[in-house]
Amino acid sequence: MEKIKMTTPLVEMDGDEMTRILWQMIKDELLLPFIDLKTEYYDLGLQHRNETDDQVTVDSANAAKKYGVAVKCATITPNAARVKEYNLKEMWKSPNGTIRAIMDGTVFRAPIVVKGIEPCVKNWKKPITLARHAYGDVYKGVEMKVPGAGKAELVFTAEDGTVTKELIHEFQGPGIIQGMHNLNASIYSFARSCFKYALDTKQDLWFGTKDTISKKYDHTFKDIFQEVYEEEFQEKFKEAGLTYFYTLIDDAVARVMKAEGGFIWACKNYDGDVMSDMVSSAFGSLAMMTSVLVSPDGKYEYEAAHGTVQRHYYKHLAGEKTSTNSVATIFAWTGALRKRGELDSLKDLSDFADKLEAATIHTIESGKMTKDLALITSIENPTVLDSREFILAVREELEKSL
Repeated sequence: MEKIKMTTPLVEMDGDEMTRILWQMIKDELLLPFIDLKTEYYDLGLQHRNETDDQVTVDSANAAKKYGVAVKCATITPNAARVKEYNLKEMWKSPNGTIRAIMDGTVFRAPIVVKGIEPCVKNWKKPITLARHAYGDVYKGVEMKVPGAGKAELVFTAEDGTVTKELIHEFQGPGIIQGMHNLNASIYSFARSCFKYALDTKQDLWFGTKDTISKKYDHTFKDIFQEVYEEEFQEKFKEAGLTYFYTLIDDAVARVMKAEGGFIWACKNYDGDVMSDMVSSAFGSLAMMTSVLVSPDGKYEYEAAHGTVQRHYYKHLAGEKTSTNSVATIFAWTGALRKRGELDSLKDLSDFADKLEAATIHTIESGKMTKDLALITSIENPTVLDSREFILAVREELEKSL
């Protein structure tokens, strides 16, 4: 067959360890034989980030803003052991954090649902997409241990020197204090990204905070979401037959557990951190999850939501076979290709992404899967494939559909 043509390149962000190996296998077996693939390539492997003083990460994020669609491999965020292992100049920041800050984006994560990998919550029939605000709150918190009796105050000094104070607590003995902040501009971006993504994916949007207790901090989130909805999205939601739903975070949790799924659940930073792990774990595996960073002006960066699978990489280097799940990385590519097809009006490209996803799901549902899924599947006597064998099995299914 003639290869599918592209007009605008994808921004390709290569990564580290075992996921880097899978990245190349996916390109060689599932993409390059069928697509005249155009990418602007950036090597975000830790060694190259170190060589460029992490400038390559900044360049890749700016390229994503320029071209509108990027696809990213999993990358190492170095700790002290990695600094020593890779002989790094310094402990470089998380590439995801850098890219997120430059693109001003919100992360949307949703489980990939397949028959035979059943959710722990029996009434969840459709994926639940988590939208996590990625700025501020406890992650920018300033903390202090209180040694003994005394008065703690929250103090704000304006540019003109005006001082505003709020009493925190009159301590009679030792304790602890934490100061948190957020930015209205960041909350507006978060809200717009959520409403836009809900329209793009044709899903209802739920949002919850604790505004009854936090009458200024959490209430500001609630108020900004309501303002953005009423002024920018209410009519569009009505036309699309979608609902925006606000409730307290504890009520949201209760409703989510009894719901069928099929909606976007927007959460503040800490709530999103905790709840995304709960949802992904309850649906089966982090390796069976899509993840996309969406900016408020409609730029997209697709990635796998898991790590670089270090243990499998060392086995691979030793010449041993690995059975590493590549589904999330395949879906990062399909997400980016589908969006590129939509933006460039290339139906063939979007259709190819649909077919590759269907082939991947059908491969698992036919009983062929990697070891991690074989351990939790309800399919009897699954065939356990190694990393390459699974990708080749997906190619076999894909070729049938093409």
